[in-house]
Amino acid sequence: MSDQPRRPRDAADLTRRRLVAGTAAAIGLAMLDRGVLGQAAAPPVHSRPLGRSATAVGVRAPNERIQRVVGGALHEISMTPLQDLHGIVTPSDLHYERHHAGVAVIDPHQYTLLIHGMVDRPTVFDLAALKRFPAVSRFHFLECSGNGESAYRNMRRDQSPQLVDGLTSTSEWTGVSVATLLREVGVQPRATWFLAEGGDAGLMARSIPVEKARDDAMIAYAQNGDALRPEQGYPARLLLPGWEGNTNVKWIRRLEFADRPFMTRDETSKYTDPLPNGTARMFSFVMDAKSIITFPAFPATLTDRGWWDVTGLAWSGRGRITRVDVSTNGGQTWSPAVLQQPVLPKCHTRFSFPWKWDGREAVLMSRATDETGYVQPTLAQLRAARGTGTRYHFNNIRAWHVGGDGSVTFRADG
Repeated sequence: MSDQPRRPRDAADLTRRRLVAGTAAAIGLAMLDRGVLGQAAAPPVHSRPLGRSATAVGVRAPNERIQRVVGGALHEISMTPLQDLHGIVTPSDLHYERHHAGVAVIDPHQYTLLIHGMVDRPTVFDLAALKRFPAVSRFHFLECSGNGESAYRNMRRDQSPQLVDGLTSTSEWTGVSVATLLREVGVQPRATWFLAEGGDAGLMARSIPVEKARDDAMIAYAQNGDALRPEQGYPARLLLPGWEGNTNVKWIRRLEFADRPFMTRDETSKYTDPLPNGTARMFSFVMDAKSIITFPAFPATLTDRGWWDVTGLAWSGRGRITRVDVSTNGGQTWSPAVLQQPVLPKCHTRFSFPWKWDGREAVLMSRATDETGYVQPTLAQLRAARGTGTRYHFNNIRAWHVGGDGSVTFRADG
């Protein structure tokens, strides 16, 4: 007699008998349809030989070959495989990266952070000094301001969520509040901006309003319980929750306070967004509400009709996600998805939606709303506001086409 788990003989019939009203019940039945539950006896023993010994650093299971996609002319970007992740936290080694002059190598024993300009007590902090202040830890997403460009122009159907929107990730960040450092150095009342300058070869520099520093800015030195990865700014970076990634200056080495923005190269020739009327958006810091379905999505294929769990991520730089709606008919009608806890401000939020596929073609979309009432726009709405030459903040609705054969491809005309 076989000791393998036994599936129900007719999972579809079982699903229909147990179908009851309510989203939670539907989600559970979707799992039944996919053969997750069975009437098994004792599970099989898969490894009778003695297992291997512990190692100093853990490794993934050999069958888990999850990887980032590396791109850019100088390999200056890598993209998080959103379609392969669970929950909201991105493993540190899969966090997206974007740098402008390579990954800086900084000796933590030589690292310093200078705070000067319009302050009463110009001060140089080393890493040990920063760690003597009370630490704060929070979950926040980061997102490159150019994330999602392929969903706005040059659309290809053979793109996965990783290639469409893989320049965003969520981590638990730990560090010292910038507001604490402001009190330590005595920022003068006339100071309204500060310059954040990195220690990389390009001296990445952005002007930041002081209100953000007093609100929730952090000098982060840890990520997901570990020291920052080199590509995330080791040994310390500026973290500005909800703001475009380039303002979260890595390898932070200097904060200079002043009564006006500094108009650096990185905020004039770069990260200024041309508009169709000939003007440009400057200091467009906040990342707008956005969402993407991560399953089903290319290159997945639905193997049979029945219940499937449509899932994805939503986020907003303005606060919490309050609602995600899903459409299975190309935007003709919408229904609310379930938001998986925790739902945190300026953090990825996982959503799910039970969908019974009847085997016919379908177009799946998701639409996020945040606590300010902002609603993720359609592609047409965003193009009307920003024109075709815009380069940043591509937060339009994404769509996935499900073919009659179950194949799923990208379709960016939501």
